Amino acid sequence: MMKENVWDYPRPAVCEAFEGALSVVVGGMVIAASQSTFRSLETSHPPTYYFPPEDVNHENFLKNERSTFCEWKGRASYFSYVASQNVIENIGWCYTEPTKSFSRIKDYISFYASKADACYVNGERVQHQEGDFYGGWITSNLVGPFKGGVGTFSW
Repeated sequence: MMKENVWDYPRPAVCEAFEGALSVVVGGMVIAASQSTFRSLETSHPPTYYFPPEDVNHENFLKNERSTFCEWKGRASYFSYVASQNVIENIGWCYTEPTKSFSRIKDYISFYASKADACYVNGERVQHQEGDFYGGWITSNLVGPFKGGVGTFSW
């Protein structure tokens, strides 16, 4: 993969098709896998990836009451993962009515890498973006520093 400096990403954020394979693993099972995804790019953030709903196993997802607002994408709805004794609150989110510039990700689901057992981009296990506000996936080709950790909120 080519090197990407997150400080070269645009502001406002943009949505672009991603060419590659993504997967999310929870409890030893692949709960999402796709080669038809989008990613959101914004200055200082690692990419956030969005899976088409048909490439996600919804069996253990429960929509919850959490909602947030993104000035670029719109209002997000959240899901928890519930399977036997494994409950992961707010593991993922989606935009049911995204803004015009993010209309391609309507109902697509994104996941926090920090809450899954593992997330992969083209077979590489990602590192999660620090903090609990952003959901970026960090791969070895990304150059930071990355917003999200303690003391970076005002960047």
